[in-house]
Amino acid sequence: MTENLPISRALNAGLRRALETNDRVLLMGEDIGPLGGVFRVTEGLQKDFGPRRVIDSPLAESGIVGTAIGLAMGGFRPVLEIQFDGFVFPAFDQITTQLAKLTNRHEGAVRMPVVIRIPYGGHIGAVEHHQESPEAYFTHTPGLRVVSPSTANDAYWMIQQAIDSPDPVIFLEPKAKYWQKGEVDTEAPALPLHASRVVRRGTDVTLVGHGAMVTTLLQAAALAESEGTSCEVIDLRSLSPVDYGPLLDSVRRTGRMVYAQEAPGFTSLGSEIAATVMERAFFALEAPVLRVSGFDVPFPPAKLEGTYLPDADRILEAVDRSLAY
Repeated sequence: MTENLPISRALNAGLRRALETNDRVLLMGEDIGPLGGVFRVTEGLQKDFGPRRVIDSPLAESGIVGTAIGLAMGGFRPVLEIQFDGFVFPAFDQITTQLAKLTNRHEGAVRMPVVIRIPYGGHIGAVEHHQESPEAYFTHTPGLRVVSPSTANDAYWMIQQAIDSPDPVIFLEPKAKYWQKGEVDTEAPALPLHASRVVRRGTDVTLVGHGAMVTTLLQAAALAESEGTSCEVIDLRSLSPVDYGPLLDSVRRTGRMVYAQEAPGFTSLGSEIAATVMERAFFALEAPVLRVSGFDVPFPPAKLEGTYLPDADRILEAVDRSLAY
């Protein structure tokens, strides 16, 4: 069975299915009850499952994560909502020094099946601390899994797969795409949680990204095609661990790669991807791996976000530089 849903509703449907199939799953977060969250991802869930399973928490991110750690130790599978990307940092200590390390600290005897949902990224015209891309902090932390869907179908299935994981998962939701519709197959997942995917075939340059950037890469690929350049586009999907197989296969065919991300470029996920591809596919490359990113400054006021965030033109400029080698 397929449905046409925006990503926000696909996430809602995925959470609903998880609540229905496992009574140890519960949701926690600020304003996720009657309001349904700022982006209405949890709309209607407290009404249907009650306030003991869909819990409106105090405004205290550190307390939300700390409570979830205790619940996970007690056999529950908490799914937490951080209202905006920039609000996660009060909980950063709990996430990186406790949640990420407890399983290792107990030599595998204690599992931490906690999912932390974080709306992230720009393109919504918001103020400071509402449009950031903090993925590098979490991908740098051993013990955390980090994923980001870019389609409604992935959103529906990946949230359920994340909840089923025995390990803590940082679930990054590209808020700019909450209203982007797509076909959702409710019968079976297309891919495992940590698999990357080729979303457009091409022969000249490999374009790689995640989250909202995948749409921008597809726009750039369409423009490049009109100019006679064939670009392959890969959706990373899982940021930690990274499924390098499709990336390396693609680069060995095209000989060129451009990585694009909204986050600043210095010591970023894109840095790691570029370094690894150059280590593992060096002799296949006709040009160095190039990166397109946000600038190395704090996220600017909303009126400047169009300058800060990579667009199709900046990606095409990198494609042209790659082809010029």
